[in-house]
Amino acid sequence: MGTSRMFRVFVVLGSAFMILLIIIYWDDVGTAHLYLHTPVSPGPKIPHPPPQQQPQTSRTPSFLHDIDAFVNQFLEPGTGEPTDPAPSDSSNQSEKAEEQYIPRREWKIHLTPVAPELRERQEQRRRLLQEMCANDSVAFPGKNRSFDDIPNKELDHLIVDDRHGIIYCYVPKVACSNWKRLMIVLSESLLHDGVPQRDPLAIPRDLVHNSSMHFTFNKFWKRYGKFARHLMKVKLKKYTKFLFVRDPFVRLISAYRNKFEMRNEDFYRRFAQVMLRRYANQPTPPSSVDEAIAVGIQPSFSHFVQYLLDPQTEKEMPFNEHWRQVYRLCHPCQIQYDFVGHLETAEEDAEHLLRQLRVDNVVEFPTSHRNLTASSWEADWFSTVPVEVRRELYKLYEPDFRLFGYDRPDWILNE
Repeated sequence: MGTSRMFRVFVVLGSAFMILLIIIYWDDVGTAHLYLHTPVSPGPKIPHPPPQQQPQTSRTPSFLHDIDAFVNQFLEPGTGEPTDPAPSDSSNQSEKAEEQYIPRREWKIHLTPVAPELRERQEQRRRLLQEMCANDSVAFPGKNRSFDDIPNKELDHLIVDDRHGIIYCYVPKVACSNWKRLMIVLSESLLHDGVPQRDPLAIPRDLVHNSSMHFTFNKFWKRYGKFARHLMKVKLKKYTKFLFVRDPFVRLISAYRNKFEMRNEDFYRRFAQVMLRRYANQPTPPSSVDEAIAVGIQPSFSHFVQYLLDPQTEKEMPFNEHWRQVYRLCHPCQIQYDFVGHLETAEEDAEHLLRQLRVDNVVEFPTSHRNLTASSWEADWFSTVPVEVRRELYKLYEPDFRLFGYDRPDWILNE
């Protein structure tokens, strides 16, 4: 009895399966055939072109194409970022591929081209980066890893402006405050009286360095999930990427002056007290920066250099961003930067860059001469640092010197 009932169940299931197959076949083939040859309404007959043979593709490229189609919607206007509506004219798209990232009202027509020497300067800087990254004599941690191997937490210095298709890697102590101001203005992430802030210098300093004001690569995971890394690479390919650098030793002097000669409670507690205990024979340094200044106690520049060279320093925590090497902040061997600015030529480079981005009628780089550290001061600052220690410090920052075209400071290292 049980066998007979089981047989009937199988017959019913088999019949249902066959009916389902017939329905699917009719939907895919029969109905399509009917629709192709039965006009819905009278009208002129349009000859159908012969079907073209579709190339055979593997599933992986097709899948990546689908992902590209998905993430490209984030690169178009009207995806949640404040922007102008996309232009309706779709003609000549091949010649205007990059224009979709810059609203039309923000384009500027230049009557004179960029000076040839400025173009050549940029070409030399980009070419040098490529050569140094391919040169085995320049070695540093992480040089040969792929972009996918860079931890997400190390991508927090790459600021993205989707309105204009810009990626800026900020380097502290290299005019990054003013460049951050410009990125806030361009991205329209700050409103003033209900309209986007247009004056960079009107942005309060506490907001300039507030991470919530900037959309950085390390925030992609929260917004885009599993598509984050692929979307990063799409934007790196399509957007204009730039950074600004300066002489590595001068940058260190500037960091010391700003964080340890000036009143800074946070840096005093996190770093100055450590230096005083380890290198200044101060087992119980003052508890606050005001007390330390009142009694004339502060770490010297020589103490700061000792701190940078002490193996214990990075065992406790990575270098602070103000003295971390640029190759660790901006990954120049994994990211092909389109523009490399130098603080030493900041005004010319800023004008060239804003013009290249075609936003120089929207923003102007605010020049600032406050607390400028001159390279001519290097010898004075390093006078209290033993020559052997200077050479060790150069080894620590040598990749930055060579990657960005700064000469070896022999007048400091060979005394």
